[in-house]
Amino acid sequence: MSEPSPLPLDAPLPWLVEDWMRLDGARRDGRLAHGLLFSGPRGIGKRHLVELLARSLLCGTPTAEGLACGRCADCALIAAESHPDLLRVGPDPEAKSDEIPIAAIRALVERGALTPSRAAWKVTVVDPADHLNAAAANALLKTLEEPPGAALIVLVTEQPGRLPATIRSRCRQIRIPTPRPADALTWLTGRIPAKDAALRLCLAHGGPLRALEELDEDLLRQRRERFDGFLAIARGERDPVVEAAAWNGLGARLCLDWLAGWMVDLVRLAASEHPIHLDNPDLRDALSGLARRLEPASAHRLLQRVLRARALVETRANPQLLLESLSIEWLRVGAGQAPGRS
Repeated sequence: MSEPSPLPLDAPLPWLVEDWMRLDGARRDGRLAHGLLFSGPRGIGKRHLVELLARSLLCGTPTAEGLACGRCADCALIAAESHPDLLRVGPDPEAKSDEIPIAAIRALVERGALTPSRAAWKVTVVDPADHLNAAAANALLKTLEEPPGAALIVLVTEQPGRLPATIRSRCRQIRIPTPRPADALTWLTGRIPAKDAALRLCLAHGGPLRALEELDEDLLRQRRERFDGFLAIARGERDPVVEAAAWNGLGARLCLDWLAGWMVDLVRLAASEHPIHLDNPDLRDALSGLARRLEPASAHRLLQRVLRARALVETRANPQLLLESLSIEWLRVGAGQAPGRS
């Protein structure tokens, strides 16, 4: 997949201008909460907004709009990823687990780590916050209950419901909505091929950054290949275990997203020949033909299994076994048989 150009940090994204103005107003008026929880779907710009806020708080000479100047010593340190007052906490890329351990949170509160050393604020970004393990969440809660005066703790997540209610209650919650499709498409114009823009935005569930960064032409080709394999299983022309290995090779999370979208559309098409919305409009003809052969209740039960698998893959479940189980069940459902109960 090609690497997209980094997003500029000299302005908020067009659909986030009002959110930025509210944050900047709170900063200017001294009303900025010490704990902020940014949430919303993937690819809508919440991390870009968090980055603007962090940089503006640490910049020595912010602009009239409250944005970081990009030229001062503090901005240079941020660009070099060496500013002592900007801390980023996330899963250890070298660890087998994708959890954020308690040691990462303890490091924040020990040795005065939440006291600014050169800027007016100490900013800590915890991302993705829903990956905090139970012990780490409890340790963070104590800090949120008694935050130092110049500390800002920012939590970022796509799944706020996975955070303990006690942590959510200690933060000001900032829910970032999906932009209007027309606004997202306008922004995408010139950044990706026009012929793919609407489809990529649809597949990204309305997230323009996801459409820009994750769904390039190569990935669209791979999606089509895996959909052909999905159809071949239903026809009895493809070994489901072999196809599951191909899914896993691309990434279980990605392929489970695709599989969930295909199954959702099959359930919609089994219920109505003209559903209001499809997640995969480019595959309508193939999905429509397939939906006519399926038993709706069986398709719906398999969809529920796919959704459960998508949640399980976030844990330590074996992704290959999950995908094999689903592909074997799809062989039965695609052939018009009821799936096994579980």
